[in-house]
Amino acid sequence: MPRAGHSAGQTGSCMSARVEIYHRPAALRTDYETPPALFRRLDAEFHFTIDVCATRKTSKCLTYLTPKQDGLTTPWHRLGGACWMNPPYGKQIGAWMQKAWHESQRGATVVCLVPARTDSEWWHVFAMSGEIRFIRGRIKFVGQAHNAPFPSAIVIFRPPVRA
Repeated sequence: MPRAGHSAGQTGSCMSARVEIYHRPAALRTDYETPPALFRRLDAEFHFTIDVCATRKTSKCLTYLTPKQDGLTTPWHRLGGACWMNPPYGKQIGAWMQKAWHESQRGATVVCLVPARTDSEWWHVFAMSGEIRFIRGRIKFVGQAHNAPFPSAIVIFRPPVRA
């Protein structure tokens, strides 16, 4: 079981303002839109019902949580079905991973696309508590000229098996 990290009650936004983000160098970005082919493969397996960290433009599901709705404070397990999460990759990623793990303990299946930062505290506390699928090669995110400058992984948090 993970130990406590960031408070699940912290508020945060799913993504930084798009206008500001596109004027930043790629290395400072925190939002990366999921490649459709990757999402389709995972959706065929998990049948996602909600994108918990999206905007109208980037959502991968008909139902999605926007920065204004604040996915860190919304109870995902009450929304039903499998959750897709491609969180902002900045300092707040630990809070998102804590939320994903916490929601799985309440009954949600949460599938996360995250940078494979195996040296990070959030990785050891939360990602390693889930099923990890490393992605071979570097992802080319939507709207980017080049592949990501970091490796990625899919982390799956499933509800506990009740005896």
